[in-house]
Amino acid sequence: MSTEAIHAELVALHDGTPVRSRWSYRADQPFTVIAAFQTERDRWVEWAFSRDLLVEGLRGPAGVGDVRLRPEYEGELTMLVVEIESPEGYAELELDHAGVRSFLAATEQIVAIGAESDHFDVDGLIDELIRV
Repeated sequence: MSTEAIHAELVALHDGTPVRSRWSYRADQPFTVIAAFQTERDRWVEWAFSRDLLVEGLRGPAGVGDVRLRPEYEGELTMLVVEIESPEGYAELELDHAGVRSFLAATEQIVAIGAESDHFDVDGLIDELIRV
């Protein structure tokens, strides 16, 4: 199994305030994107969601659960709006659409869209579940 990974830091906006975010993708977890948002100086909140949701959200409204994505257009500027919701609260963040699209393109260099199953270690997952 490949252990290739990509990481990116992007700045999000929450009510006009900059928020640091870290995006990561790993070949050994080919279906999942992790986005972490800095809420305090040393506190990050991580959200895991499918890469397919990111693909869909860059094109149009996507998601019905705790993570929802949609492009938003303001003149010549295109943003990706990320809505995250949990029992602890709700946040709507705006990210540069091109920056997120570049991150997605980098993930495709590791695992092509549609080839995720070729990189997924089912036996490893079963072993992990059995040990719980």
